[in-house]
Order: sequence, then C-alpha cells, then structure tokens
Amino acid sequence: MTSVQSTPTEPESRVGNAPTRRRALAATVRAGARLTPEHARHHNRALVLQALYRGEGLSRADLAREVGLTRVTISDLVAGLIAEGIVIELGVRADSRPGKPATVLDLDRRGFNVIAIDLSKDAMFRGAVTDLDGTVLHRHEVDVTGLTGQAAVDAVIQVLDALAAATAVPVLGVGVGSPGIVDDGGVVLHAPNLGWTDVPLQELLAQHTGLAVLVANDANAAALAERTFGTGEDDMILLRIGRGVGAGLVVGGALVQGANSAAGEIGHVVVGTDGGDRCACGKDGCLETWLAIPRITERLAHAADDDERDAILAAAGERLGIAIAPVVGALNLREVILSGPLDILDGVLLDSAVATLRGRTLPEIHGGSELRVTALGRDIVVLGAAVMVLMGQLGVS
Repeated sequence: MTSVQSTPTEPESRVGNAPTRRRALAATVRAGARLTPEHARHHNRALVLQALYRGEGLSRADLAREVGLTRVTISDLVAGLIAEGIVIELGVRADSRPGKPATVLDLDRRGFNVIAIDLSKDAMFRGAVTDLDGTVLHRHEVDVTGLTGQAAVDAVIQVLDALAAATAVPVLGVGVGSPGIVDDGGVVLHAPNLGWTDVPLQELLAQHTGLAVLVANDANAAALAERTFGTGEDDMILLRIGRGVGAGLVVGGALVQGANSAAGEIGHVVVGTDGGDRCACGKDGCLETWLAIPRITERLAHAADDDERDAILAAAGERLGIAIAPVVGALNLREVILSGPLDILDGVLLDSAVATLRGRTLPEIHGGSELRVTALGRDIVVLGAAVMVLMGQLGVS
C-alpha cells in the first residue's frame, strides 16, 4: 500500500512551532565500530534531511556549510533525494549577491502522509493522518469500551484502515503509541488494560498494510512529541497521567529505554512509608493510587467543599513531587512535564508538586528545573507517533 486515492481534506489543526524546535534524537555509531561507506552515506543523508527539515530556504551551498560536507557530496545526495521524491526544488532565491542565483530546496512536506495512532485513552483508540510538519489532515477514532485481547488488536486495525483510506499521497509510515511495556521490536510485552502479553503489534500491522510500522510506549511517544513540536529540553521527563501513570525520559537528547524497555514505568513505585490505597498491582500506596485520573476524579466527586477538593489535589501533587525528586536529582533534569487533563493537573496539584520538588532537591543544582503542563494537549501521543515515523524513515525530528 503506497497510497489510497481520496478527496484531500482541509487541515483540521496546525501543531508545532518554529523550525528551531525540530531537533533529532539521533542514534550514534557505537564507539570503535567500523564506519562502512553505506553507513557514511546513510548518516550524511540523515544530516541533509535534518538540516532541511529544521531550516528554511536552504540551497545546496547552504547545506554544505550547515552539515560540513563537500558540495560534490551534497549535490550527489540531493540528486538522489529528489529522485526519491523526498526533496523538491522551490525555485531560485532572490539574491543581491553576484553570481548565479541559488536554487532553494526543501522536503516535500505535503507530498507524504504519516498515519499516527494513540491507544492510550481509556475507552477510545484515536488516530490521525498528518503531513511531515505534524499538520493534522484527518482524524478517526473507535470506541473500545471493554475490548481486550484480539478484539482490541482488531480495533487497532480498524482505525488504521480508516486512516489509510483517507490518505491522498504516499504514506511514509505508521506510528503507534501503546500503553504498557513495548520492546524495541514493537512487541507489546505487557499492557494489562488491553489484556495484551507479548503481542507482536508492529509485525501484525506491517503484515496487514505492507507499510513501515513503528510501535512504542505512549509516554515515550509523548516525550518525542514534546521535543519536536513542543519546547522540551535535552534533559527532561514527561509524565502521562490518565488511567495509569507512565513517563518518557530523555537524557542528553536521547530517549532512554532501560534494560527491559521499561524506563519511566513509575506508576507502581510506592511513594512514602505511610501506606495508602491498594493498587491493582497488589501493593499499597503506589503513585498511581494517588495520581491516576479515575482515582482523583472519584475522590473529588465526594469532596464536601472547595477546601476538601484542594486538599485532595494537593495530596496528589505532593506524592508526585516525592516520586520525581530522586529522578530529577539523580539525572539533573531540566524539565518535568505533565500530560493529562488540564482541569485536574494545572493549579493546586501542579503547585503542590513544585513545592515538594523544591523542598526535596538542592536549589543550587536543581533550582532551574521547571515543572509544567504540556501545551500539546490531547494530540501529544498522536504527534509523537508521527515523530517516530519521521525518525525511523527519514532520520529527522
């Protein structure tokens, strides 16, 4: 499947800010490894694409200066990318300098679609078709209340098929943000709410569509979105707060996966020594028992007045601060970003978390750390899934 013809839709939303925020979380060649000509060409190709993705109005000469390659190498790479339909010439740049006017290049940002799917909502699978800039062109969602196991897999395929039918240009790839623990091969090792254990979701979707598919943890996808389309720093943690609590961790500009692909799974870390409510995992006082949205919502529904409501939110924020303070301290993180319902997370809860974090870390070292709510809203996992495709297929973000 390269594309399915349909009537192009008008963009529903435009997400993302200045091109200066488009930065790659690039993989590095292992120290001491032999760099083959094929590796070098692939690396140089990614450098060119990344420069074009984050730049504006670059010529071949500009690219040579930007990435430190010879003009001959740049011309060869650009010719190949134009032949592939990935790069286009925009025309001659108006230039007062002497000599032949330069031809301006860019990615064909509207020439490819990306299919991005978010499986993290409680009762809804959501997806979108985007262009290379993260502009949402079409949306589709499916109610999955009560669906688990194979029925939930079938629902993912249903969303994917509907989105593929809405594309009007070639599809670059499919990105999926899934709850639970997901390994590097896109196997969902454990997603209790969906009844999934060792589900090879990436392989199943790739076989179904014939497209390049990437599946990753939803919080990791959200962290990628914050780095590319938001204002995320090189050292940050993003917490996804919904039915459960998970986190995506970026250190030194690179996404941290962990030994068992479970970095950021802090929802079942016990916070405090004073017990607490029983968690689904069997322990008492896990972070999820304090912070998961269904738990907070239920408590707020029984609050007698505004003071009791504020106390409930403050207690949740305090436990959040207790949980993240050691992480911020150990890794010297610049930012802690929250993603979830704004009406619950912003305000009292956030202020309490900030105060607790400040009280449990050294101001001389961590005083500049920021704790905030993301501005990307409900599309954050969808956008992160799109970034996964950009990184996997083009090496850019």
